[in-house]
Amino acid sequence: MRDFVATNAGDVMDDKQYKPIDNAFHKEIKNDLEHNMEKFKDPMVLGELLYRLLEERENTNRILKNILTKLEAMEQRVQITDVQLQEPMLPEIDEQIVAFIKQTVKASAEEVRAKFNYKGKNAASARLNRLCDMGILHKKQIGKKVFFFPL
Repeated sequence: MRDFVATNAGDVMDDKQYKPIDNAFHKEIKNDLEHNMEKFKDPMVLGELLYRLLEERENTNRILKNILTKLEAMEQRVQITDVQLQEPMLPEIDEQIVAFIKQTVKASAEEVRAKFNYKGKNAASARLNRLCDMGILHKKQIGKKVFFFPL
């Protein structure tokens, strides 16, 4: 059997594009392989190889863990950005009402009416219910009063 080496690595394989390997080079590679195979019979050499393999695996796992941590942080930033983009645009008065409710933790329609000078409780109640429908606030009835809470 005759050994061949490609003259151009990117070319299509064809017998005309290959030339025989230099016999001295072939013998040198064969001698190196035989020498290394003899070393592999020594248990100390095998132990050293396994130890280095273990070290490399630990290093690789450490690198992968760092990459995973950074990837998770990036995913969180993207999710936060997505949530910010998904938040509906509110009129200024609605933003003020939401800020007021967040500040006070809870508020009734009467408190919102008094704070924002609505003429009647129905207007404040309608605006608060619309904010609940949008998923910005939630409401809970306590006795005869309905209170609105931030999410």
